[in-house]
Amino acid sequence: MNIFDRITNSYIKETPFVVYRKPNKITISGLFMDDCSLCYTNEFSESGFVFAPFNNKEKSILFPLEKSKFINEELSFAPLINNKKDFFSDEQSKQNHIELVEKTIREINENDLKKVVVSRKEPVEITNFNLIEVYKNLLQNYSNAFVYIWFHPKVGLWLGATPETLLEFNEVTFKTMSLAGTQVDNNIKNVVWKSKELEEQQLVTDFIENQLKGISLNLKVDKKETIKAGSLLHLRTKVLGELKEKSTLKTLIRALHPTPAVCGLPREQAKIFILQNENYNRTFYTGFLGELNFTINNSKTKTSSLFVNLRCMNIHENRASIFVGGGITKDSNAKKEWEETVSKSAIMKRVL
Repeated sequence: MNIFDRITNSYIKETPFVVYRKPNKITISGLFMDDCSLCYTNEFSESGFVFAPFNNKEKSILFPLEKSKFINEELSFAPLINNKKDFFSDEQSKQNHIELVEKTIREINENDLKKVVVSRKEPVEITNFNLIEVYKNLLQNYSNAFVYIWFHPKVGLWLGATPETLLEFNEVTFKTMSLAGTQVDNNIKNVVWKSKELEEQQLVTDFIENQLKGISLNLKVDKKETIKAGSLLHLRTKVLGELKEKSTLKTLIRALHPTPAVCGLPREQAKIFILQNENYNRTFYTGFLGELNFTINNSKTKTSSLFVNLRCMNIHENRASIFVGGGITKDSNAKKEWEETVSKSAIMKRVL
């Protein structure tokens, strides 16, 4: 039985599982559980797979390693041909999002906010949904993303292909990144970024550096670079360092999540605005997920590999809820911000 058969069996039996492939890897991993109880983590000291919400005041779900069957196998399957129809966003959604962006810009101009990431949930009616087909489409289209499928009968079904690493950690050293700015990939060799995207990226980088200074040593901030995620381009800056002796993984996670790339600056002020004005609950969108305190090949070193939950969807009955957003600054244009969310939602619609 291969890992895709296990996905099908677990989904039919309604037992919890997560299957994922890390960026640029040819192996796929999975945790499969028979126990349908909900486990949580707050200290991030356990071993397993964590699924955390955007709101860092809420509990994070854990699939404990000791209660799961861990599978790791090389990917191999025939190419899929996706003949799915195009989907279109309705005018009311467009108007609602433009009004939200305009309100956000006014809030930034009138207060101390520098950036706020606002988002929307777009419902898409689906017929003849094939879980394995959709997941394989994600795997094939987004080789440089963390591509996952996560299910718990008491929570729901989530799929995603996220380009953003929250944290790679091995008990002492860590790697993280700032990811901001978006434009459509037009196959141009020398990509030009406008001042709005460059400023947005620098705000995220500066926040991460400031958050880590007090809890880390030998902090190194690389030069910004352009990366591709599906049909989109983003600005990325890698950050590396070592955790101070008295700091913990929990300290590191709390310092980083939620980052300004998914929340804003100042962080708490931006989060309050989001929770009060988006008019829907993000739940796990812009939260994080991944391996927590794994030991690999009998190594005594515990490693954690966590990713920000972007480019994702929640499936319920015959509807896919697709989550998209963008960073708003004083220089943002509401109509262009709407168009950016349309480009981002197209990534997920393409695989349905």
